Amino acid sequence: MNTIQNRLLISFITAWIAYALTYFLRKPLGIIKTDLENDLKFSKYQLGLFDTALLLPYALVQTFFGSLGDRYGARRTFGYGLIGSGISMITFGWWSDYRILFVLLFLNGACQSLCWAAANKGLGAWVTDIQRNFVFGLFGTCPFAGGILGTALAVYIQGKDGWRLVHFQPSIFCIIAGVLVLFLFREPSELRMSVTGKESPVKATDNRPRMTIMEVYRLPMVKEIAASVFCLKVVRYAIYLWLPLYLKQELNYSKSDAGLFSTMFDIGGVAGSATIGFILNRFFNNEGCLGAGVETLFSAGTLLLFLVFAQSGITINSILMIVTGLLNCGADIILCSSVPIEIGEMNGRNAGSAVIGFVNEEKK
Repeated sequence: MNTIQNRLLISFITAWIAYALTYFLRKPLGIIKTDLENDLKFSKYQLGLFDTALLLPYALVQTFFGSLGDRYGARRTFGYGLIGSGISMITFGWWSDYRILFVLLFLNGACQSLCWAAANKGLGAWVTDIQRNFVFGLFGTCPFAGGILGTALAVYIQGKDGWRLVHFQPSIFCIIAGVLVLFLFREPSELRMSVTGKESPVKATDNRPRMTIMEVYRLPMVKEIAASVFCLKVVRYAIYLWLPLYLKQELNYSKSDAGLFSTMFDIGGVAGSATIGFILNRFFNNEGCLGAGVETLFSAGTLLLFLVFAQSGITINSILMIVTGLLNCGADIILCSSVPIEIGEMNGRNAGSAVIGFVNEEKK
C-alpha cells in the first residue's frame, strides 16, 4: 500500500468515525420527546420547535458559510465543528427551562452544519475520479451507522439513567473526535503531496475569490440537486424525529421498542450507501443523478406501503422501513457528496465545500 493509499485510509477512518458521532447528538432528540412531554410538560408544538432549533441553523449556516471548508481548510472546519457541537450539548440534561434547551439545540445545529461539507471535501482530496462514487458510497454509511449506534446508546442510557444523561457521553465522544480530526484529517496540499487521477486538483494556496451563493446557485444542476435533496431529507428527518413518538402513541409500541424500531431506516441506509457505488456502475453507467432519481421514486412507493400496512405488525413494518431507508439513503448520499464535489471542483473552481453546503442545506 503506497503513501497516498495510506493517507486515504487514515482520512477515511477518521472522517467516518467522527461524522458518525454527530448522530449521537441528533438522534436522541427523537428518543426523549416522550420524556420531555411527560416530565417537563412540553406540548407537541414546543417539541416541534425543538426540531426547528436544531435544523434551521444547520440550513442557514450551510447556506451562508458553506465555503468555510474551502477558505479555512477541511480539517479545521470539521474539527472545530465537532468540538463546538459537543460543548453545546454536554449540559443539555442539566436544564429544564425551555429557552435554554432551545438555545443549546440551536448551537448544536450551527456547529454540526460545518461538518458534512468539510468531511467530504477533505476526503475527496484523496480520492481519484474513478474511485469517487465507490468511496463516497462507503463513507455515506457513517450517518446511518451513527444513527443506529446513537439510537441504541440513547435508549440504553434512557432506560438506565434517565433522559437527562442521554446527551452527556455523546458530547464527550464528539469533543474527542474533533481533537483527533485536527491532528489526523490532513489534505494533500497540507502534506505537499499530489494525487494522480484527479481531473482538477486545487492547491490550498489558491487565493482566488470564493464563489458567492448566487454563483453557486447558477452552476449547472445545482438547483435540481438541491430540490431533490430537500425532498429526500424531509422524509428522513421526519422519521428520525417523530417516528418513535408515532409508534408509541398510535401503534402502542413500548418506549424502548419504538426507539429501537427507528433504527430500521438506518439499517437500510447502511446497505443503500454501501451498495450505491456498485449499483451506479452496474446499472447506470456511473450516472449518479440518474441512479439517484430512480431510487428516489421507488423509495416513495415503499414509504406509502409502510403507511398502508402500519397496522400489520412489526415484521412487515421492519421490512418496509429497511427498504425505504435503503432507497432513500442510497440516493441521498450520492446527491450530497460525490455529485456536488464533482461540480464544485470542476475546472479548478475550488468550491466543493460551498456546493455541498448549498445542496445539503436544503435538507433542513
